[in-house]
Amino acid sequence: MAEAPVEPRETTAAVTPSAAPGPADAGRLQDPVAASAPARSALVPERVVIPALGVDSTLESLTRDETGWIQPPVLVDEAGWYRDGVVPGDIGPSVIAGHVDSRIGPGVFLRLSELAPGDTVDVVLSDGSARTFAVTGSVTVPKEDFPTEDVYGPTPTAQLRLITCGGVFDDSYGHYVDNVVVSAVRVS
Repeated sequence: MAEAPVEPRETTAAVTPSAAPGPADAGRLQDPVAASAPARSALVPERVVIPALGVDSTLESLTRDETGWIQPPVLVDEAGWYRDGVVPGDIGPSVIAGHVDSRIGPGVFLRLSELAPGDTVDVVLSDGSARTFAVTGSVTVPKEDFPTEDVYGPTPTAQLRLITCGGVFDDSYGHYVDNVVVSAVRVS
């Protein structure tokens, strides 16, 4: 994946995975859209629950730094939602990122690549309601070939993207060479 922000274009707000310092790299998140975020619900996501993986995590609020890069979750054992993107359950792709691991142990999305079509992901919102998504597939892609438009482009339905690092850890680069991207569609 490129190391510089992508030129702005008109679409729904979205991001690509961002490198955390060291081996806890959750992928490089860059915003391909410099336009303002779409109108959305006043609700915000607070938890992500993935029964098939035993994941039940609070969600950190992820933002961009001054260069446009999305900052990954601070805590290795918590996932994060890109707050300037789509609220889970609203039309478009909502983005939740998490670490696969760190120097001190496993991350919240250690087993993300094990998700299979039909597995469910629940996102609990600030009013206590939940949005349920069903996994439709996953891909492992080299970071330099990250399919930004496929992952973060506009969608006609409410969708969810879960992203972490994968593949081989490159000691010379200090990060994993791939990203794991799980796609899901809202079912309730």
